[in-house]
Amino acid sequence: MAEKFLARHTTASLRTLLDGKKPVIALVPIGSTEPHGPHLGLGTDVVISAAACVKACELFEKKGPLTAVIAPAIPYGVTDCASGFAGAVSVPAATLTAFTAAAADGLLAQGIRHVCLVNNHLEPAQDAAIRAVVAGREGKVSVACPLTKRWARTLSAEFKSGACHAGQYETSIMMAAAPEMVDEHMRGVLAPVPVSLSKKLAEGVTTFLEMGMELAYSGDPKAATVEEGELMIQRLAEMVVGEVREALGLPVAI
Repeated sequence: MAEKFLARHTTASLRTLLDGKKPVIALVPIGSTEPHGPHLGLGTDVVISAAACVKACELFEKKGPLTAVIAPAIPYGVTDCASGFAGAVSVPAATLTAFTAAAADGLLAQGIRHVCLVNNHLEPAQDAAIRAVVAGREGKVSVACPLTKRWARTLSAEFKSGACHAGQYETSIMMAAAPEMVDEHMRGVLAPVPVSLSKKLAEGVTTFLEMGMELAYSGDPKAATVEEGELMIQRLAEMVVGEVREALGLPVAI
């Protein structure tokens, strides 16, 4: 299997890959730097996107006419909901769109056949900013984000409830993908916080503090398991593969 991380390639090895028989696609992990409760690291969303990309590369390798590489991540996003907490580093939506678009164009100019923007920071303004990159680049750029009903329905009950910021869903994935970023002692004493971000946002409540998330998490971190995390990573990887194949006019099922 060819090296899956673009940053680890040399210019010579990348040239060889691009000159090969299979079209090369680039997966760009996108997230944020923001609070995820007192038990998860600020880079949680980036880790989740990266884990989905790693698993997606394995799926592409098993079957299909494509070779996937993982481009360097974009670790900052629109994190206005978390304002008021230490570690909430937010960038303007227009800046995020412009930077991401420039990065995608740069990858395409190298001979990459397709770029998939894999976003697991689910703030609505972030999702809109990333999806804006696709305009004028249809077939060349796609977005894989579980906010769409098509993919949300494949994920856990907690995710579908909307009470899933650093709760059972995200904590499970972190336990599977980056256990060193999980404070297990703190996780074990956290009580469930039944606050649905999606419902609160629909009501016009826009910040964690206003929603009642005093510790910057919702859901049930204590219920998280490695097994659930591995399953959710698999589902997110299937989402990535599905979005890429659909954008390229290939059958989604592999």
